[in-house]
Amino acid sequence: MNPHMYTFLFVCALIFSFADAYGIGANDVANSFATSVSSGTLTLTQAMCIAIVTEFCGAYFLGSGTANTIAGSIVDVTRFNNQPQLLMLGMTLSVLGSATWVIFATSQGWPVSSTHSITGAIIGMGIAAYGGVAIKWGYNGVAKIVTSWFVSPLIAGIVSAIIFLATKYIVLQHENSFKRGLLAIPFYIFITFWVNITFIISKGLPGTNAVKWSFRKIVGISCAISGGIAIISYFTYSIWLRRKLRDGEDMKAWMIPFAAFIKKQPIVPELTEEDIKAAKEAAELEAQEVEDKPKTFVQKAKAILMNGLNKDVRNIDNPRLAAIHARAKKYDNKTELLFEFVQVLTACAASFAHGSNDVANAVGPLSTVYRIWQTGKVPGKSVSVAAWNLAFCAAGIDVGLATYGYHIMRALGNNVTYTTPSRGFAAELGTSLTIVTASKIGLPVSTTHCITGAMVGVGLCNGDWRAINWKMFGVTFLSWVITLPFAGLMSGLLFAFCAYSPEKI
Repeated sequence: MNPHMYTFLFVCALIFSFADAYGIGANDVANSFATSVSSGTLTLTQAMCIAIVTEFCGAYFLGSGTANTIAGSIVDVTRFNNQPQLLMLGMTLSVLGSATWVIFATSQGWPVSSTHSITGAIIGMGIAAYGGVAIKWGYNGVAKIVTSWFVSPLIAGIVSAIIFLATKYIVLQHENSFKRGLLAIPFYIFITFWVNITFIISKGLPGTNAVKWSFRKIVGISCAISGGIAIISYFTYSIWLRRKLRDGEDMKAWMIPFAAFIKKQPIVPELTEEDIKAAKEAAELEAQEVEDKPKTFVQKAKAILMNGLNKDVRNIDNPRLAAIHARAKKYDNKTELLFEFVQVLTACAASFAHGSNDVANAVGPLSTVYRIWQTGKVPGKSVSVAAWNLAFCAAGIDVGLATYGYHIMRALGNNVTYTTPSRGFAAELGTSLTIVTASKIGLPVSTTHCITGAMVGVGLCNGDWRAINWKMFGVTFLSWVITLPFAGLMSGLLFAFCAYSPEKI
């Protein structure tokens, strides 16, 4: 085979992989930041800006392991040894089928699994090419991935529930909850950094071999680094929080490193409910006045580009959710505010973990096509993933997030259960622990499953099953069920249409 005869397939794979990554960014990235936005910890714009960085870094630095699983652990690629170009076609059409379904589902506001989608698409292509025998149905192939779909939400839910229950009984329900919260924050910062630094070191950088240290040594190093960060946070951030929230001082963010040394600041009077209502009405009136004014061309262009960032996704005043939200126990507001920064950290960890795991859904097929185009041969058991493949698809994830991510962010968050900073932090930390662990062992779990399971697990900690929006959960579960067969049917039909069409002689 002369691989460069099929350069057009490689170009198509680039386009379709970017489209799939775009859909992943629009649909799945909301899983990482939905709880932060719905709890009010971050604005939508802030969440988007942070996620663009964390998603890219997670995909680029930790994405190659699960990309190998997607690329070579679903279909028996040795069947294509005599016709590598047929595998190029199959992977190209698989990622097209996956992208079509994920982008369509996003437009409808359905939180679907991109992992389901690409897995189903590759299965459909393999069956269309060589029948069911071409698929690795055993635990070393599809069964391992399918098992993770059921296990990952359960594990994420259990881990998140344990984290929240510990926080609930040790901090939130205690008489001195604020004081206890100040002591707990450095510990949670330690856990968040420890987990992520451990996996970053153990996976290594793209294009290089992982660090040849024992796992015990890696854990020790990450523990030392995280411990240092936690100690610093205790003598800086905790003091800043105490002065700002308990003492009411006008402490600015830049003062955090110097909080122990800055002299007493002016006291900021607490806002009453009337003040908050008046400020909200004034903001709405100002926004209406801006909307009514004629816009210049530059303003119109800016409005189009920023459209995805100017959406209300919190659902906090939705009357249909009022009964569900009312069943969630409310805790001391100042204690809840302690968890805002930690929730941002855990959201970043969840986003980093998502990038490391779900970029494989776009990169796996692309890397296979790229290697065949380079060598003219079907790759071996382990597909080498080029760093630029990871960067290319990571950029697609960021674009999708920035322009279309608000749809699914609106569907999750407070739409599943009432979310506060402490609840959101527990769900995000449980999700990141589950996903980063899966990424480390090369298991492509679904981020949608993990965060949904985590939010349900935390919501059940209210002690009332009616604190969960089971209708929303049912819609989400149904989307999980139909994704795999739909993507598989689309991919299989596309492959059959292209591979078995009459050839002009």
